[in-house]
Amino acid sequence: MKNFKNLTPKILVVGDLMIDHYLWGSCDRISPEAPVAVVDIKNETTVLGGAGNVINNLRALGAEVFVSSVIGNDDNGLELLEMLENISVDTAKIIKLEDRKTSKKSRVIASSQQVLRYDMESKEQISKSASDEILNSLAGVICDYDVVVLSDYGKGVLSGDLCRGVIGLCNKNSIKVLVDPKGSDYSKYSGAYLLTPNKKEAILATGINIKDTQSLKSALLKLKQDCNLAISLITLSEDGIATYDDELKLFPTVAKEVFDVTGAGDTVIASIAFAISAGKNIEEASAFANLAAGVVVGKIGSATVTLDEIEEYEATLHKSTSDAHIKSFEDIKNIVERYRKNGKKIVFTNGCFDILHVGHVKYLQEAKSFGDVLIVGLNSDESVSRIKGPTRPVNVAEDRAYLLAALEAVDFVVSFGDDTPYELIKMIAPDTLVKGGDYEGKEVVGTEFARELKLVEFINGKSTTKTIEKIQGISC
Repeated sequence: MKNFKNLTPKILVVGDLMIDHYLWGSCDRISPEAPVAVVDIKNETTVLGGAGNVINNLRALGAEVFVSSVIGNDDNGLELLEMLENISVDTAKIIKLEDRKTSKKSRVIASSQQVLRYDMESKEQISKSASDEILNSLAGVICDYDVVVLSDYGKGVLSGDLCRGVIGLCNKNSIKVLVDPKGSDYSKYSGAYLLTPNKKEAILATGINIKDTQSLKSALLKLKQDCNLAISLITLSEDGIATYDDELKLFPTVAKEVFDVTGAGDTVIASIAFAISAGKNIEEASAFANLAAGVVVGKIGSATVTLDEIEEYEATLHKSTSDAHIKSFEDIKNIVERYRKNGKKIVFTNGCFDILHVGHVKYLQEAKSFGDVLIVGLNSDESVSRIKGPTRPVNVAEDRAYLLAALEAVDFVVSFGDDTPYELIKMIAPDTLVKGGDYEGKEVVGTEFARELKLVEFINGKSTTKTIEKIQGISC
């Protein structure tokens, strides 16, 4: 994950832009005029949809995004352009046509249930003149982009002429083109670097019923050959991602909780595009996309994901190195805010953890059982010396933090220099503060900032002091 930080790849998205419009309300009666629900609208929201959701995901990851599309010269078009400009997306290559309606999908939601959707849009293919105008605008600047994404929602922007023109232009300049396809005829995408159909779409496009590993491999091979792809890829929902370059490779999903798969496909192609633009191979890009999708399906509605969220999620899976679990004060502040926003229960404990032993491990495992995320405050070397004496610590803070971070029960470790973690607890305001059983009847620092205090008994006879005494006895 560290290799993705501070990157700002330039990515061009070409495709069907739309506005997703939501009317939120409640319903407690039926209309006297007709047997339909009467919804009392309380709130109204709009978000970017279609290719706009891919753009949103790329911006959330930190990419500099450019967009080329065709919209109507109408109020919805003006609204859409404003939404894109608000997230700093270059819209100079968007064409506005008088005879076209900008896509806007309106959903009426009553008591969390969608009761109606109505669309205003044009779906006919853009003209050759519009396609040529886009291609001419890209011809002189195509080398400015690291990767190009074609996001096809079947609304007519990605005509055969435009797809073939963009792919041909990119191939001449060694720019990779990634396509989120639509429909059953993928011939217009021929020559792309890769496509990202889901299993259902791949079955429709290849005519192969994907039911086992062999049929999956056959479908991947057919897509690769028929569309002249460098990489063949199929997303498999809860089963992850399958790819084929010179052999079949499977990348299992890493989702822990699935609340909503809306927009997950947009997150996958955006994250793969971001990883490819960072110079990653398809294995690394697929693993990254799985992590991103794992985060986004744990949210409600079309959602985006940031690099910080992916790193934190990877840390909770313990597929990352210990370094990824060691955080600064500022990091922890932001992490806690994000987890709390998502309804996660934060647990905090602290200590010197000088020579890690079974007593520590069992204590931390029980602490983690009280919530979703365990943050461990670690005394700095200076504070350990002040508390334990000049011969301590045996292990420096960097080593102690690394060992703690490697434990499955520990999500994050943050070091503090004071004798007590008062300021750290104040900042975190944990749901549960955990201390050892020896604090029974004693005042515990920071309890005023926590919702509850839990005391955990230590294993009798297991301590760093006893371990040191045993080592000294042997050496004598």
